[in-house]
Amino acid sequence: MGRIACAASGHGWPARSAELAKKALGIRPRSSVGADARPRAGQLGEGKLGASRSAAGGTVDWVQTLLRGRPQQRTDLAYKTRQSAAQELWLVVVDASSSTRRHQALGDAKGLLAQVFEDAYRQRVRVAVMTASGSAPQWQVCGAKASAALNQWLLTLGAGGGTPLLEALADVAQWLKTRRKQFAEEQQRFLLLTDGRLKDGPALPAIECPGLLIDMERGPIRLGKSRRMAADLALEYTHIDELKQL
Repeated sequence: MGRIACAASGHGWPARSAELAKKALGIRPRSSVGADARPRAGQLGEGKLGASRSAAGGTVDWVQTLLRGRPQQRTDLAYKTRQSAAQELWLVVVDASSSTRRHQALGDAKGLLAQVFEDAYRQRVRVAVMTASGSAPQWQVCGAKASAALNQWLLTLGAGGGTPLLEALADVAQWLKTRRKQFAEEQQRFLLLTDGRLKDGPALPAIECPGLLIDMERGPIRLGKSRRMAADLALEYTHIDELKQL
């Protein structure tokens, strides 16, 4: 798994800076019960993350059994069930080409990502992160649980080289297709950060994942390609400066 090792420094963001990104990623409001409490658990009847046992058999739930009265026969027994919340995946693609160094765009994007990764860690969400820079895109994390290592990676993330964004999107589309076969019930959200400054090429691949494109293009002359890209990918769109105003 590739790593990018160009030095760069992140910048702090106000507490509400990631609110719009959270909405597009489908991050639910946190429960007030417990620091890391999850919202209401989902109930899945099948699949790898569904109920592990049927209520018709398995381990006896003696509390529920005795609440019904003294059991006289096997059919009087109540059985424990174990259900799991649907697994979530946040897929992030970061355009780290040389053009994103302009006007501190990448630095501000790193501040936003730091908050997104923190929320992923607290909510026990899995993440997949890809950078698009240099001659080829590189996976940094592929569906792992969010951890403090992501913050260390952000500290080393820098901009440079070309913009292999089309290749990155093609890789992501194929990776998602494969992953859906393995985790059919997984809730997936997509976050793309780019300035849209890439050469015209083949049509964009179908990502088939709801999400948000954050436009990092800054400066007096703007090409405005990111907005068209968001429309082609069926993503919500916002400019990074709009987030800073929250």
